[in-house]
Amino acid sequence: MASEAPSFVTFFGDATRTFRLPPELISELERKTNRGIGGLCKSVFVGDFRHVELTETIRLALIGGGEKPEAAASLANVYAGHRPLAEVLPLAVAILETVFFGNPAPETEGDAT
Repeated sequence: MASEAPSFVTFFGDATRTFRLPPELISELERKTNRGIGGLCKSVFVGDFRHVELTETIRLALIGGGEKPEAAASLANVYAGHRPLAEVLPLAVAILETVFFGNPAPETEGDAT
């Protein structure tokens, strides 16, 4: 049985939203940015990115999270495309970390902190 792609949930724009990049949208992200997912993750994680890489990551992850493409494009444009990079970068990093590392394992009772 195939498992669902990991997701990241956070407040974005005007509501709490789910961000998910399943394999077909990872392929689209690679096509739109002309970069492989590994190279994209590596460069974004160290702060060596193009603006479009951040906004496309967010737009496609919104679609993967259930937004209609038109709504995702509008949200990405308004709340990522025209905002300071210091606001946009952490979201793109969180989305790509979820793709790269998966969802964190849930803590169980008795876990040491």
